[in-house]
Amino acid sequence: MNKLDRDYLSLIKDVLKNGNYKEGRNGGTRSVFSRHIRHKMSDGFPLLTTKKMPWKVIVTELIWFLRGHTNIKELLDNNCNIWNGDSYANYLKKQPKFQVGGNNVDCGPMNIEDYINKIKTDDSFAKKWGDLGKIYGSQWRNWGGEVDYDKGEYNFKGGIDQIQVVIDELKSNPDSRRIFVSAWNVAELSEMVLPPCHNFFQFYTRVLSYDERVTLFNSKVNILNPYLPPLKETLELHNIPTRAVSLLFNMRSSDVGLGLPFNLASYGLLLKLIGVIVNMVPEELIANLGDVHLYSNHIEPIKPQLKRRGKVLPDVLISSKFLPNGDGETRFGELDSSFQILINNLEVDDFKLINYNSHDKIKLPLSN
Repeated sequence: MNKLDRDYLSLIKDVLKNGNYKEGRNGGTRSVFSRHIRHKMSDGFPLLTTKKMPWKVIVTELIWFLRGHTNIKELLDNNCNIWNGDSYANYLKKQPKFQVGGNNVDCGPMNIEDYINKIKTDDSFAKKWGDLGKIYGSQWRNWGGEVDYDKGEYNFKGGIDQIQVVIDELKSNPDSRRIFVSAWNVAELSEMVLPPCHNFFQFYTRVLSYDERVTLFNSKVNILNPYLPPLKETLELHNIPTRAVSLLFNMRSSDVGLGLPFNLASYGLLLKLIGVIVNMVPEELIANLGDVHLYSNHIEPIKPQLKRRGKVLPDVLISSKFLPNGDGETRFGELDSSFQILINNLEVDDFKLINYNSHDKIKLPLSN
């Protein structure tokens, strides 16, 4: 069994054995505090194999975050429904009430199916009721700023683009201890439909040895004659990375049954994308978990997964159309300095999942 699936299943067993019962805003949980998962990217892409994961949904949400977008219409247009419950709950919360016999009574809000269809088909309704407030994408790309949104178009005003800052810092000052992004904007928590569960992530880099660079060269470029050591000038000519980059993400609240597998894959993909942009080798993904919990209605459905054996992890290829010349001969290279230009041209199919072999899907109810 691969180490990622083994560590993940061990975490579930830990929660089941040692968890404390807690009653939360959205149901009972069994909970432990402060756990970690470490994954070497060289072992494969961090997508669980002990259950089938919805790859395109994961990619769609990450692109949505990276664009700084917060309206669910874009997700719905791409068959991504993971934010529907939170959006609908926000809609219900804001419905006006009228007095009947001295009591406040709901004035007939539409059901969730009609609400979702209205978001898809009515731009003015989507603008008013489809926005989730200043959640992840807003904080990542427009911290402290304002946004004009109309018919799917976003115009950011006055905010800080934390992702662009990270990219610039990785290129200019890669040993900095300040290369991080925060989604926990205390002043704007009340403007979010849900405070961020994964609230902070940080990058760390190290210098690659000559031998490590030669190994990269042999695997990517010098396939026909791998035993002829290249000169350093040759490594530079082929733009072989000089550094490895790792990513640590922090979760104040980790839904281990449903949310954590998504988070591992999403941040793994973000690490690979940033690695391409700054020409560094993705090395390690670390999940730092605060309140780690299983919802009560997840405990029985997840038990069959504990009996499964993990398979070989897949790989992910990022489209070469963003690399110099677009010739696909190497996956390393400098991208445009503007992250906004890159992300606006990304599509789900630019992230190819290779050799994914998994067990069947396990359906768990989403707790909103």
